[in-house]
Amino acid sequence: MPSNPLNPPGDVPDTGIPAALAAELTMAQQHEWHRGYLRRHPVSRRNILRGAAAAAAVAAVGVSPFGRRAYADGTQLAVGGRHVSYGADATSQLRFAAQLSRQPSGTQVFLDHGPTPALGASTPAEIRNLLTQLPQSDGGVLAAEQFYVHANVDGLPGRIPHYYRWRTSDGFTGDIRAASTAMPSSRAAVLPFRFTMMGDQGTDETPTAPAGLAPGDYDDRYYKPDNDPTAPHASNVLRQIAACAPDFHILAGDIAYADPSGAGKPAQFVPHGGEPATGFDKFNPYVWDVYFGAIEASAAQTPWMFATGNHDMEATYGELGYGGHLARLDLPGNGPTGCPSAYSFTYGNLAVLSLDANDVSYEIGANTGYSGGTQTSWVERTLAAYRADPNIDFLVCFFHHCAYSTTDSHASDGGVRDAWTALFDRYQVDLVLQGHNHVYERTDPIRAGSPTRIAGDNSIVYPDTDGTVYYTVGGGGRPRYGFQPGSPETFRGNEVADTSVPNSYVWSPSGDKIDEAAPWSRVRFRNYSFLRIDVRPGVFASEMDVVAVDEYGREFDKVTYRRRVLG
Repeated sequence: MPSNPLNPPGDVPDTGIPAALAAELTMAQQHEWHRGYLRRHPVSRRNILRGAAAAAAVAAVGVSPFGRRAYADGTQLAVGGRHVSYGADATSQLRFAAQLSRQPSGTQVFLDHGPTPALGASTPAEIRNLLTQLPQSDGGVLAAEQFYVHANVDGLPGRIPHYYRWRTSDGFTGDIRAASTAMPSSRAAVLPFRFTMMGDQGTDETPTAPAGLAPGDYDDRYYKPDNDPTAPHASNVLRQIAACAPDFHILAGDIAYADPSGAGKPAQFVPHGGEPATGFDKFNPYVWDVYFGAIEASAAQTPWMFATGNHDMEATYGELGYGGHLARLDLPGNGPTGCPSAYSFTYGNLAVLSLDANDVSYEIGANTGYSGGTQTSWVERTLAAYRADPNIDFLVCFFHHCAYSTTDSHASDGGVRDAWTALFDRYQVDLVLQGHNHVYERTDPIRAGSPTRIAGDNSIVYPDTDGTVYYTVGGGGRPRYGFQPGSPETFRGNEVADTSVPNSYVWSPSGDKIDEAAPWSRVRFRNYSFLRIDVRPGVFASEMDVVAVDEYGREFDKVTYRRRVLG
């Protein structure tokens, strides 16, 4: 019997299961408990809380186009919270999604689109109804419906803007935006490009549904004493990302934090001032309404690509807790069967893999092992194929739990190391981008678990000989963590002579913390930040600048990765 529970308190969403029970249940077992509870506490459809889609976001002026009319009977149906992603073939497929302001009740929704602002084509949208029923900590049941619209557009040329707007049959017409497909990988077509990355985002705004919530209940405002409770950190980071005008953005898990507990337990809604019952994760589906309104300024035109973290295991939605994501998001679906958030895509001379670290984590066991090894087999096949492709120079993997990090909250996950780092070595993965720890940390190049050389600020790394560099970029908006006692921050303008960490730890298969030294820790920065990555394809050599930027636009770390182009 492990010394720690399968689901440590506070690390997986609390969904209302008695704590002692939920601590030892897998996601599938928690989902079955949840279904049994709801069978014993049925909810009439007419009693479902009105105010779902967008109601959480609409209280803040400018967050959503719906205003306070959301879900009011008889009002015009509106479309907001727009977000775009790539399809399985990123060079020819775009996926458009948004949220409806109320139940459509027979009103049709269309995506008008075309190669110019004149549009010219119209696609009927698929409407996905997400029904949420979960116990409340006061003994009741919260029931809600949210409605999401999706439209696929295929057969597009690479890296060419495609214009679109959402329209409804009862008169709503949205403004026109444009999104672009990925750049083709053919050497003749490859030009410089940019992408951005961060993890652990959440929202600054408090949902307005259900009524009575206060800042800190289901948002990023539950600040620790050394954090500024007045600063909108998630909004600041998002504003900087939008200003970078990236070709695409990737988010390494822990997306909206509708489930702020993050342990993969059954879900329970907790009103202001309450506490989740033992064994439950705290959960509020309306956080997603706020989230989509918040990211729309960027995501309506820049493809956002998501991985799943521990706070994204929403146990009320299916055995793995991913059913809500399948209603809200468009994931490419070209990964291993049964692993919806594992996928890959290419952009020019870059290949990107999104992996689901919940499947391999030793720290948080709610979904550990769910793929039965099929994800890791897919990772190996996919990396091998991309590394053998002469048009692909750089390989980037992104996921949530950290293979290498030294914070006092989560540090390193031995499950990620055991499953994937040998593959990263074998196929010379250039970058591994992680979240989970709410800080910024960068390693030296690592091969076979050890650093190969010092890579300070403004250094050049040759990944084929030096090894893989691991980034932890979990400062997207949630309250920050600390580093190990006696291990100071070290970054541009604040360097220390010895950056090694003698007293970190790694999670073991039994769920225990195993002490370890971390000589590979090179840069540590404790505030909110993201990565700006500029790729410069070349004829003889290609380069990739990875720059760390804080929430106010200040750069504090940079490494250039250089690869010889193989003919």
